[in-house]
Amino acid sequence: MLPLALVLAFLLIPVVEIVLLVQVGGVIGVWPTLALLAAETLLGAWIVRREGRRAWRVLQDTLRRGTVPDRELGDAALVMAGGVLLLIPGLITDVLGLLFVLPFTRPLVRRVGSRYAARRMRLAGDRASMTFPPGAGGPGFGPLGGGFGPFDPDGEARDAGTPRGPVVRGEVVEEDDHPSRT
Repeated sequence: MLPLALVLAFLLIPVVEIVLLVQVGGVIGVWPTLALLAAETLLGAWIVRREGRRAWRVLQDTLRRGTVPDRELGDAALVMAGGVLLLIPGLITDVLGLLFVLPFTRPLVRRVGSRYAARRMRLAGDRASMTFPPGAGGPGFGPLGGGFGPFDPDGEARDAGTPRGPVVRGEVVEEDDHPSRT
C-alpha cells in the first residue's frame, strides 16, 4: 500500500505543483511568481541552516548526557526532510518543508509522525504474530522451542544464556588417568 502511495505521490505532486504555479502566475504574474519561489527558497535555506545547527547541537548534548535522543533524532530527521522539500521548486513542497522545519510546527508534525510510526509497528507486529504464531511447530517453536524474542510462550522472561528445551541436570567428572594424557 505504501509503495503505491509513494509512486502516486511522485507522479502527482509535480503535476499539481505545475498547475498551481500556472494558476498563481496567472493571478499575480510570472515575475512575481518566480520571485515568490526564490524568496521561499532563500528563506527556507536560512531556516534549515539555523534549525539544523540547533538540532545538531541539541542531539550532541543529549548524547553527551547519555540519555536516549528520541525527540532530538526526530527533530533532526524532520529538519533534513524539510530541507529536501524546500529545495524542490514548488509551492506545496515549500509549505510542507516549512511545516517540517519551523520550530513551532515541528512538534506537531513529530507527534503525528510518531503516532503513524507506532501504528505501523503495531500492525507489523500483528502480521508477524499471524505469520509466526507461538507454538506453530518447526525448529524454535512449540512447547520446547519458545518462539522468537526474549520471552517463552508463557510470556515469562528468559535469560539470553538459558538454553531452550529440556535441561538435564548432572555433573561433569574428569578422570585423572586418562589414556591420551600419558
